[in-house]
Amino acid sequence: MIRFPILSVILLSCAAGLLVILFIPADRKRLIRWVAAVSSGTTLILSAIPFFAYDRALGGLQFVEKVLWVPSLGIHYFNGADGFNLPLILLTGIVHFTGVLTMWELERRVKEFFAFFFLLVTGVLGFFMSMDLFFLFVWYDVSLFPMYPLIAIWGHTRKEYGAMKLFLYLLAGSALILPVIIYLFVGSGLNTFDLFALAQAKAFTPFQQKFAFLFLYLGFGILAGVWPFHTWSPVGHVAAPNAVSMLHAGVLMKLGAYGILRLAIFLCPEGWQYWSQAMAVLATVGIIYGVLVGLTQTDLKYVIAYSSVSHMGIVGLGLSTVTVDGLNGAVFQMFAHGVMTALLFSSVGYIYDKTDTKMIPELGGMSRIMPVASGYFIFGALAGMGVPGLANFWAELVVFISSLKVYPVMGALAISALVLSALFMLRVVQKTFYGVKNERFAHLPDVSLSLGIPRMVLVAVILLFGLFPSLMLDTVQTASAALIKGLVP
Repeated sequence: MIRFPILSVILLSCAAGLLVILFIPADRKRLIRWVAAVSSGTTLILSAIPFFAYDRALGGLQFVEKVLWVPSLGIHYFNGADGFNLPLILLTGIVHFTGVLTMWELERRVKEFFAFFFLLVTGVLGFFMSMDLFFLFVWYDVSLFPMYPLIAIWGHTRKEYGAMKLFLYLLAGSALILPVIIYLFVGSGLNTFDLFALAQAKAFTPFQQKFAFLFLYLGFGILAGVWPFHTWSPVGHVAAPNAVSMLHAGVLMKLGAYGILRLAIFLCPEGWQYWSQAMAVLATVGIIYGVLVGLTQTDLKYVIAYSSVSHMGIVGLGLSTVTVDGLNGAVFQMFAHGVMTALLFSSVGYIYDKTDTKMIPELGGMSRIMPVASGYFIFGALAGMGVPGLANFWAELVVFISSLKVYPVMGALAISALVLSALFMLRVVQKTFYGVKNERFAHLPDVSLSLGIPRMVLVAVILLFGLFPSLMLDTVQTASAALIKGLVP
């Protein structure tokens, strides 16, 4: 397993699915769906292999694949896996597979949809596993481009506006990141884009680290939904089709958070320590803001979208603590939140497809009309509220413990906001699923066993890591402990 190029195989499995779909005639919709399902299922299985095969006792970077590509610039095709990216590679496989199954009933331009969908996931996987700054940036842009057509063509609710706003914001973030990568390449004097070579050489002065960290944080923070650069996110969530909302909230926002961790924090630790308090303030404001704005929403997708802004603030708060526990909780929260929001958007998507509405006042008594579909949403809501025994509970618990130690006031404010978040989510569940039954929807079918498969998978993952949190925490610990140890003089 150590010598087998498992990471490249994961990447190629997704790219191969894209190529096969491109060669299938557009009118063979059923075949396209099955190819997409088999390919994404294969990617999921392959993405689970390195996560469970990773040697936690050894730690460090494993499954390394490194080939010199452009010698004059020191550019390598360099993939590797450690405690920081293994959970996110697995998360991408899970959301990719369940997203494909969620769109099983899609009839309009099926070939083009899955082609763009697979291109996006290929970029995401490449970004998560690459350890070369040049390839990181290339994969980052590959993952962003397909979002525009996926929303503009297959979306709804001001889809052109949502797609354009999302694309412009993320383009602005990309425009901040590229100059900093070039700045670090030139400033190091090492003539390499190798992430680990740059980090181990400690080639940057304190000023360079503070300067570079700030712009990397802002560039990736836009995609991570950091307040006040988050405004593209709720609009994009609501406009996107079901599976794209799942990828958007479940994976793409983690792309931004991981970029902060892998590039800004990893390469500029002194900048991280210098800007950590500012990070904590923005994260805490984002947590509170997401909850307060979410309270006013009457659209189910907007509720989940602003909940995502709030929960991504927990990731930012964990990263700002500059502690092992904070990093452990932040990465665990990336994973747990990704699965939870995928479940919520998948559940809302089925209800919207059948009722043609996402408005809470119009969806009373849904638990008596669609008890199974309602159950999936309620389970996701319980996970979002941090109910013990579910994955999100452990992630939030670890972050809050570390934040209370480092930032007692902001930690207390964040916990108070999350309590309020639980109350407003319960209010949404009560009004949507247990209110007065809307007879207009009484004839609608509940989700079938086959269409329920993607939600079952997501529920199973939340339960697995909720009941056995050490599977995740022990993995992340191998990378976070080493990173914090490196900060000690």
